[in-house]
Amino acid sequence: TSAAREFVDVTEQVAAVVRRSKISQGWVSVFSKHTTAAVVLNENEPLLLKDMGALLERLSAAGGTYEHNDLSRRTGEMDPQECANGHSHCQHLLIGASENIPVADGRPDLGRWQRIFLLELDRPRDRQLVVQVFGA
Repeated sequence: TSAAREFVDVTEQVAAVVRRSKISQGWVSVFSKHTTAAVVLNENEPLLLKDMGALLERLSAAGGTYEHNDLSRRTGEMDPQECANGHSHCQHLLIGASENIPVADGRPDLGRWQRIFLLELDRPRDRQLVVQVFGA
């Protein structure tokens, strides 16, 4: 990712995985391996993406107070690059880590305006998605 709260459209990459699978009918699951990056379905319209980002900020502001951000009190293993990102975890709680999409005729059966996004909630970094295709 390249920015905090970035919507990365991965629809074409997911469709390519479905094509390579040669599955005609079934499901494709798209899963984020991160607790501060989500997978969502929505429209790729720039003003709407800004609106959705603003909604997340209102619900769990980056400048808010989070126990998780007090690194001096944290227990357990921490990443050497650890930062104050309680807001990102709280936003992720509202969204989730995966989407399951039907496959029809060898491609994701999305609605007219639907796109698949990796949603970066924290800061720019390398992210991984797991894409699995099930069916016949």
